[in-house]
Amino acid sequence: MDVRSAQQPGGLLNVVDVEATCWDGDPPPGAVSEIIEVGLTVVDLAKGERVARHRILVRPSRSAVSAFCTELTGLTQEEVDTGVGFAEACRLLAKEHQAGMRPWASWGDYDRHQFTRQCGATGAGYPFGRQHTNAKATFTKAYGLRKRPGMARALSIAGLQLEGRHHRGEDDAWNIAALVLDLAARDAWPEATC
Repeated sequence: MDVRSAQQPGGLLNVVDVEATCWDGDPPPGAVSEIIEVGLTVVDLAKGERVARHRILVRPSRSAVSAFCTELTGLTQEEVDTGVGFAEACRLLAKEHQAGMRPWASWGDYDRHQFTRQCGATGAGYPFGRQHTNAKATFTKAYGLRKRPGMARALSIAGLQLEGRHHRGEDDAWNIAALVLDLAARDAWPEATC
């Protein structure tokens, strides 16, 4: 697919979900929250289907995976130690997943802000383009809700089943993509403007 068709309404969309190091309480001295997994599902809006599923493990350099983080995500320090560095993960997103050219979406703004913070702190090139959609806000508006639901609650509201493990980037991106398709089927997904 060429760049123009990837940017057209009804084209391909990257749905991204990250998991990051976290703690039950404050981080240890000197530690900062870092991305340890990037889940990415490619959605073909024209066909109304999820067409690809990807996972990038990212090796943290300024923090470690806590027992709390492992309990929440299932990710261990040993597993993320096999991943790539953050800058390499950003290069993979840009090169292999056309992250800078395709519109992208996440559930809320956490993922976008985490990439912005971590790219700024490490000097890594920001991999995404400007066309970002907050799927949580779009869902809330489309369903006429007063409060923005978490992803699992949104799936329930939409009558969809949670697939895989919640708080696993690859699975969450896949589930968020199902919500994007639900919104698109309701003519509630915004068209790309880039």
